[in-house]
Amino acid sequence: MHKKPTYKPFGNASILIEWQAIISEEILNDIILFKEKIQKEKSIVIADFIIGYNSLTLKYTNELSNYSDEIESLKSIYKQDFKLQKTEKFLWEIPVCYDLEFGIDLKEISEKSNLTIKEIIKLHSEKIYTVFFIGFLPGFLYLGGLDSKIHFDRKPNPRLKVAKGALAIGGKQTGVYPEASAGGWNIIGRTPIHFFNIKNENPCFAKAGDKIKFKPISLEEFYQTEKEIAENNYIISKTLRND
Repeated sequence: MHKKPTYKPFGNASILIEWQAIISEEILNDIILFKEKIQKEKSIVIADFIIGYNSLTLKYTNELSNYSDEIESLKSIYKQDFKLQKTEKFLWEIPVCYDLEFGIDLKEISEKSNLTIKEIIKLHSEKIYTVFFIGFLPGFLYLGGLDSKIHFDRKPNPRLKVAKGALAIGGKQTGVYPEASAGGWNIIGRTPIHFFNIKNENPCFAKAGDKIKFKPISLEEFYQTEKEIAENNYIISKTLRND
């Protein structure tokens, strides 16, 4: 069982709640449960909740005059018996082209890890990843579950521009760049899927607790899927999970 969270002021109108500094689904579930408890009791006074791997930041609508009292109130809420409302969790299947045209760091990873490119792709695509939180950029999903054989350090000098849809590895994590941006992760492929679209009711289709599975596709399939998406003729495959 993980340790109880700790609390500390975070600016004039925020409180940072932290759990053990590890990537753990047990901790993620505890964070989501605590968030639901707080929403039930304090939705009027809290403007935003920000989930991290092992943290929950509460941003209040007004400055806090007494942090000690508020933290005691939160500790009391944490202890409450509470049945988490059943929310739908999905497994999203994301098509990815691992062709060397897109996977521009695959050769380097292969050479330094003593794995073939085919082995890297297999290890990466056979896993089911957990969405822990969304950050860095809108729609950037931080995914846990990467096989330890393909953990690979971030680049010492980040690229000034990484393409939208680039699939990458950064240390123990993997993720997709939702927009073109600077970035220091190692690029192993690309997806035509839009991970963030401001025009949609839910701009990012996935949420913390969802799962992601990457499906290898050919270069030809990539461009075909990209065309279907541009014509609004593509729907991301998803499966409802009961766990």
